[in-house]
Amino acid sequence: MPAFALLTSAALAGCEDALSAVHPAGPAAAAISRLWWVLLVGATLIFGFVMALIALAWRRPAGTGDERRFVIGLGLAFPLTVLAALLAYALVLGERLLPRPGPDVVTVRAEASQWIWRFGYPDAEGRATENVLHIPAATPVDVEITTTDVVHSFWVPRLAGKLDAVPGHVNVLRIETDGPGEFAGLGSEYNGPGYAGHRFTVIAHAPEDWAAFLAGDLP
Repeated sequence: MPAFALLTSAALAGCEDALSAVHPAGPAAAAISRLWWVLLVGATLIFGFVMALIALAWRRPAGTGDERRFVIGLGLAFPLTVLAALLAYALVLGERLLPRPGPDVVTVRAEASQWIWRFGYPDAEGRATENVLHIPAATPVDVEITTTDVVHSFWVPRLAGKLDAVPGHVNVLRIETDGPGEFAGLGSEYNGPGYAGHRFTVIAHAPEDWAAFLAGDLP
């Protein structure tokens, strides 16, 4: 177990923080990161438990013990309990991540195409940006995602999960930051030779800078 933890830490150290889902910078991403760690630790414990059972069975003489109880208890009850717990946890987490209306929610638009992201701002009609999404910091933001051509996928790993941009349809993703800063985003759906460069940046502004952006005083 210590060796596994050491190898895992070394592997994660090589990840690029800007695109790392295990370096969250907002509440939604933090919930997803916790889920990732729960699955990793749980899978590790289950793997160790199964290996111990295999070792026990290998060393045990044939015909000893109650094989029926072993099969029912560990072959059926154990995995069903684990799967039920994981399903309940995932349903609760998914419910928490759904966008909900509220007085402080800001809405922006994200339109994908090959190979650019265009962003619009209903609170500042006429304002539009390309490959740079401006949002207020520490405020829930609903991103209305669509596309002009093929299926793309909107993903800012440090802020939330990914959501597809589907032609003729609008999907809504809730993102929120812990504070001001810049966060890397990308189109995470392979759809042609320009896919590798289909990236964008999210800039989260402090309240005074967000007001200046809406007023047109910031580019």
